[in-house]
Amino acid sequence: MSRKLLLNIVAGLIGFVLTFLANNGQNLLGTSLIRGMYGFIIWFVLAFFLRWVLGFIIGKEASDPEAGLFDNGESLGGKLDISTPEEDQELKDLLTPKREAVSEEPGGFTPLQPPKLVSMKDPEELAKAVRHLKEE
Repeated sequence: MSRKLLLNIVAGLIGFVLTFLANNGQNLLGTSLIRGMYGFIIWFVLAFFLRWVLGFIIGKEASDPEAGLFDNGESLGGKLDISTPEEDQELKDLLTPKREAVSEEPGGFTPLQPPKLVSMKDPEELAKAVRHLKEE
């Protein structure tokens, strides 16, 4: 028996025992056994699926005789390069305060000064306008 299949069977047995013990107190023995078998099947399939997903993530595929045809000695993602370029001077420039004189150029930044939206109309005229619009 293969080690992989044995792992699935153990997971299924754990599912069977947990499901059977959870149902044994509330149900008849036959119902608890049937639900335990359902638990075995579900846990068996989940263990198979979990092994497959983890194998896919890690990169260890199932032993396939044709897989060796394209193997060049390095598995994809097997080499990790964790080096960063030297940024010492840029970091020092960012941390040191700049002592430059602020020069005012004609094309420099000027803050936006929008016009104020204040109405200089009489409140009675505004009320008449609102009444007129309300009637239409």
